[in-house]
Amino acid sequence: MNDSTKRRRFVRRKARVRKKISGIAGRPRLNVFRSNAHIYAQIIDDVEGRTLVSASSREKFIQDAVSTGGSKEAAKAVGKTLAERAKAANVTAVVFDRGGRLFHGRVKALADASREEGLKF
Repeated sequence: MNDSTKRRRFVRRKARVRKKISGIAGRPRLNVFRSNAHIYAQIIDDVEGRTLVSASSREKFIQDAVSTGGSKEAAKAVGKTLAERAKAANVTAVVFDRGGRLFHGRVKALADASREEGLKF
């Protein structure tokens, strides 16, 4: 399987997931973007089209706490930080958008850490 086929399959899977998931004011969307080096998460209200809360492994205090931004430990730190900020913004329940990625590894670590901090999805 060449790179263009992999990319095409990923884009189709991402579109299929995104077609079914939409965040509203009462239950916004938790979007996860994963690159090789870092992980990013944001809570989005799709009705208003604005980001309510965000966190990433590129933030200074997370970079100081973990060895690399592309690890499960970094994903856990991002999930915990995101959930704490969501509580401060009065967001308790979200719809999880894994961004076409499998619910495994860093994406799962971020989700589990967010759940442990009290975010419901």
